[in-house]
Amino acid sequence: MTSTGGCLCGAVRFSAVSEPLDAGYCHCKLCQRSTGATVLAWVSYPTASFSYTRGEATRYQSSPHGHREFCSTCGTQIAYRDSQNAATVEVNVGSLDDCDRVQPRYHIWCSSQVPWFGVADNLPRFDRSKPRKV
Repeated sequence: MTSTGGCLCGAVRFSAVSEPLDAGYCHCKLCQRSTGATVLAWVSYPTASFSYTRGEATRYQSSPHGHREFCSTCGTQIAYRDSQNAATVEVNVGSLDDCDRVQPRYHIWCSSQVPWFGVADNLPRFDRSKPRKV
């Protein structure tokens, strides 16, 4: 399976040549601030399967342990990855060409969920990060 996507202006494009490893919704304050949205839908791919096919993403160190990757022209946030030895790349679902192919499995950091934002699904919810096996 190959997934493709990119930024709003088209300056940055990417490809992930593998099945997604995981997918979910994150309600943490860092995701809220970095996207300007109340929740972020993400999909995880192995780092080795992910590459930029046009342009280069700019990195922003958003925490001591991770960074965000975005288009420096239009500002579209594309991905998150650990700064040291990243095994996966967490891609923002909205940057995919075909969002319908991703099925989130759970919600994380619900302790930070915006109180007036309700999600009408029956997916598992976790106050902080997910357990090792979901």
